[in-house]
Amino acid sequence: MTDNPSISDKLLAAVEERREALVELTQQLIRIPTLNPPGQKYREICTFLAERLGESGFEIELIRAEGAIADSDEYPRWNIIARRKGTRAGDCVHFNSHHDVVEVGHGWTRDPFGGELDDGRIYGRGACDMKGGLATSIIAAEAFIATCPDFAGTIEISATADEESGGYGGVAYLAEQGYFNPDRVQHVIIPEPLNKDRICLGHRGVWWAEIETKGRIAHGSMPFLGDCAVRHMGAVLEEMETYLFPLLASKHTDMPVVPDGAKQSTLNINSIHGGASEQPDEYTGLPAPCVPDRCRIIIDRRFLIEEDIDVVKAEVAQMLEKIKAERPEFEFDIRDLFEVQPTMTAEDAPVVTTVAKAIETVMDKRPEYVVSPGTYDQKHIDRIGKLKNCIAYGPGILDLAHQPDEWIAVQDMVDSGQVMALALAELLLPH
Repeated sequence: MTDNPSISDKLLAAVEERREALVELTQQLIRIPTLNPPGQKYREICTFLAERLGESGFEIELIRAEGAIADSDEYPRWNIIARRKGTRAGDCVHFNSHHDVVEVGHGWTRDPFGGELDDGRIYGRGACDMKGGLATSIIAAEAFIATCPDFAGTIEISATADEESGGYGGVAYLAEQGYFNPDRVQHVIIPEPLNKDRICLGHRGVWWAEIETKGRIAHGSMPFLGDCAVRHMGAVLEEMETYLFPLLASKHTDMPVVPDGAKQSTLNINSIHGGASEQPDEYTGLPAPCVPDRCRIIIDRRFLIEEDIDVVKAEVAQMLEKIKAERPEFEFDIRDLFEVQPTMTAEDAPVVTTVAKAIETVMDKRPEYVVSPGTYDQKHIDRIGKLKNCIAYGPGILDLAHQPDEWIAVQDMVDSGQVMALALAELLLPH
């Protein structure tokens, strides 16, 4: 009940008082290197969170996504859901964070898994994306429960696997098991790093596909006896440059996508492979002289809510058919890898208006409404769980995600934690 000044002030103070605990928890999470791929330390971080949240009175469930993509005995996909019931019936507010992080990469000047605190910033892989957000949601929930123990409904906190590789061993699996059923959960906040004064309503769509051009193998000294699949792929790339990329640049959206370059349709050529396989670094021989008979690219097409997925696919298929009509012996295959429809929660949805009000209280400004250029786990909550009342809101600067020397500001976490605590009060206390 954030209209009550005394409750609001107490919640703001309760989060501020836990500043050191917030720093310590973020550091502890960063120091568990949950690298994806391949999926390291998933059980370890879930066990750590189970102990921490269990001490705060949460009921704990550890869930392995058996049979999901990438789940294996060597790298099992572990998730945790912690549930704290109030004193009477009411809505369920669920904070969902992913616990996996991407590879470290090059260019770091600090220990990627050290959790170093320096000048108000915590450094490490996953600090921003999104262990800082996970820690913030925990501290916010603990501050709210301690301040307002007589609340209605339920608070849930989850830490889930594999968001960085599609979320199929995490939120998708849990949604399939009914954990995001609207009868069970009414409000979802995903603390992705979209900046503390922004509310992310959703994301663009995505279609990944593999295009393969076919040729005929022959001796490299007599290429005229073969048919080079790489040259055929060169014709595909040229047609993309002259036809497809300009077409996509002409498509624009009314969605508030950030940054501005993502307000149009885009396509990325994710990879290209043709000819003989690359040998290990220790191999010192030369490649065999062969004309490549296969070449493949992976395309990553991001599309807008105004676009139809069938049209998106048809544009590529028609481009390939045009090349086939003009180029002798051109043969191709195209294979779908996966697709996700765009999603955007309405600005008047309960979770949106609640978090917006809390941002105004904490930061004395109206929030900016944005849409993410890439997908995140809201896609599964919407598509599988059929739950529309979902947003991404959390601390951190999106541009720092996946970068060397990734960091998150402590003050941003405190501010976002206060927003989350006020949102809980608005949704779970009587008016």
